[in-house]
Amino acid sequence: MHIPDGFLSPQTYLPAYALAVGGWVYAARELRRRVDETLLPRLAVLTALAFVLMTVMLPLPGGTSVHASGIGILAVVFGPWLTFAVVSLVLLLQALVLGAGGVTVLPVNALAMGLGGSVAACLGYRLLAPRWERAGLFAAGWLAAVVPAALVAVVLGLQPVIAHTSDGQPLFFPFGLSVTLPAVLIPHAILGLGEGLLTVLVVSFLRRR
Repeated sequence: MHIPDGFLSPQTYLPAYALAVGGWVYAARELRRRVDETLLPRLAVLTALAFVLMTVMLPLPGGTSVHASGIGILAVVFGPWLTFAVVSLVLLLQALVLGAGGVTVLPVNALAMGLGGSVAACLGYRLLAPRWERAGLFAAGWLAAVVPAALVAVVLGLQPVIAHTSDGQPLFFPFGLSVTLPAVLIPHAILGLGEGLLTVLVVSFLRRR
């Protein structure tokens, strides 16, 4: 669900940078407070897993993509702020090394996937896990795929309204919400089933060790 460079207007990504920088500062403080010899190896392994999952992308109509992310796993194991930091790092590496996503759109991708996805995953897990642990894990994985997709679809679909010429021609992404919402949400709702199952398997495995 990476948004590539050139799809978003400065009116979108500049305020997103201001918001994301505040989140990155808070996430760095949270990491420094919690890091120890137990957390660090798990964080490294699950960050590598997220990088691999997010690198295998299938293109979607309109220029974005569908891929697994491991965000549900990260959110349940580490919470939303460390997940935001990890996903931001993965997105930056992918932009610089692989050319996936981009630097101008980094804060939007990071906020949608790393923060929006992880907060939704944590809420879904905490709502269901006290009675149905595995259902909570599955919900975390599914929400971690669908909520960022919805946020990305809305940001893309608003571009023709945010940035256009005097005669109404879009300057950046040309399609509105009627196109972006179904094009992005439907594949991710299906992908979320696999993401939910992966979250159940990986978190259950980690807790047995």
